[in-house]
Amino acid sequence: MIRVLLAEDQALVLGALAALLSLEGDLDVVGTAADGEAALRLACELRPDVLITDIEMPRLSGLDLAERLRENCPEVKVVIVTTFARAGYLRRALEVGARGYLLKDAPASDLAAAIRRVHAGGRAIDPGLAAEAWGERDPLTERERQVLREAEGGASTAAIAARLGLSEGTVRNYLSEAISKLGCENRIEAARKAREQGWL
Repeated sequence: MIRVLLAEDQALVLGALAALLSLEGDLDVVGTAADGEAALRLACELRPDVLITDIEMPRLSGLDLAERLRENCPEVKVVIVTTFARAGYLRRALEVGARGYLLKDAPASDLAAAIRRVHAGGRAIDPGLAAEAWGERDPLTERERQVLREAEGGASTAAIAARLGLSEGTVRNYLSEAISKLGCENRIEAARKAREQGWL
C-alpha cells in the first residue's frame, strides 16, 4: 500500500482528490493539510511515501515545502499538482527535489499512475511542460527573487529592506539587477514578467 498525504488549500479540490485516490486499491490517503506548514508538520509526523501539493499554498508554498522536506524528511517524495503550466515553476520544482509535476486538468488516472511511478523511484512530469522547461533559464538569484516578490506587493525600498534585513542601497541594487536582467523598465514590470515566467 502506498501512503499518500494531500496538501491543498481549496477544500473542494482537496476533498475530490482524497475521494478519487481512495478508489485506487493500492493507495491510502493517510492525511490532508490545508496549508504548507501543516503539510510539513504532518509529513514529518506521518512519514507518507508520497506528498501531493499545490504550488500556491498559504503559509508555505509547495516549492518551499518540497525544499524543507528534502532537508528534513528526504524519504517523503513530493509531487506538485497545479494549474500553473509554466516551465519556470517546473524547473524550480525539480531543483528543490520534487519528483513529479502534473497539471490539475490531467485525468485522475494520470495522478494515480504518477504516484506509483514516483513511489517506485521514477519521475512523473507533464510531457508538454517537460519539453518547454528547458527553454529560457531563470536569470534571477534567490535574493533578487525575494526582493522582487516584495516589490510586486507594492512595498517601498525601505519596507523591503526592513523585512529582509538589508540596507536600502542593497535592495536598490538587487532591484536594479533584476530589472536589467529581465529587460524591463521598472520593478513592477520586472515582477510581472518574472511571475508570468514562473520565476517568482
